[in-house]
Amino acid sequence: MIRIAHHPIYAHPLPEGHRFPMAKYELLPQQLILEGTCSSDQFFAPSRINDSHILRTHCAAYYQNLVTLNLSKKEARRIGFPLSKELIDRECVIAQGTLDGCDFALENGIAFNIAGGTHHAFYDKAEAFCLLNDQAIGADYLLHHQKVTKVLIVDLDVHQGNGTAAIFQNNPNVFTFSMHGKGNYPFQKEKSDLDIPLADNTSDAVYLETLHHELTHLLKTVQPDFVFYLSGVDVLEHDKLGRLSLTIEGAKKRDALVFSHCYERNIPVQCSMGGGYAPDVNIIVEAHANTYRVATEIYD
Repeated sequence: MIRIAHHPIYAHPLPEGHRFPMAKYELLPQQLILEGTCSSDQFFAPSRINDSHILRTHCAAYYQNLVTLNLSKKEARRIGFPLSKELIDRECVIAQGTLDGCDFALENGIAFNIAGGTHHAFYDKAEAFCLLNDQAIGADYLLHHQKVTKVLIVDLDVHQGNGTAAIFQNNPNVFTFSMHGKGNYPFQKEKSDLDIPLADNTSDAVYLETLHHELTHLLKTVQPDFVFYLSGVDVLEHDKLGRLSLTIEGAKKRDALVFSHCYERNIPVQCSMGGGYAPDVNIIVEAHANTYRVATEIYD
């Protein structure tokens, strides 16, 4: 049975343009339970993460300024959300959800975080709605406690995982793989261990063939004993921030490819949701729900 970290939505008032994307965090669990893909007892509410886990990954001075709301105006602007205690508290709960998922995946094969995928958070700064890098914190947690020896991060959000790449650029125990839109944000990209930049309007066929080739090679050469998967659905042709042209069915096949490769090799997976900004929230929810549907078929 898969386990899923679920968190309360950000309660602090947001500007009009930011409210819509947050709706998926409540709608997705409702949809999964309503259709019978998941049951309510598969969801759990994480606690707030212990600071020690954060400080293995993030700069102490940055984290102190963040939790005390003492970021400079320039630093706060990079977040994209109004800085508040509620926002930081939520981010700390999300990060713990990923840690809990790591332990569950080690025992049961796979676990999910309804939120997370905050791959634009750097060691010492926030960026693009990302304050704390949940999967980087998870990787450091597993390595620090010697639960694993080699981690592969598979980042398939449409935007490059620049914060993740920078955090682990000198860490031989974490291999960062980002397949993203070449012409998309961030326009100044970091260097992952493997970057696959894709042209605008990349189709299902090209995307899936490329992913299959690269992932097969990486699992053979890197030989990870744990995989973090960032399954952003901003790769869809409908997405306002995407610029790729995957269909909903293509994104579903993408998820099936990642999960089946890991399942066949007995590699535990922690999956965080990442981005999704289609004009119709129902498209976002459907695409994210497919990730859980596929996992249920493969792992149950």
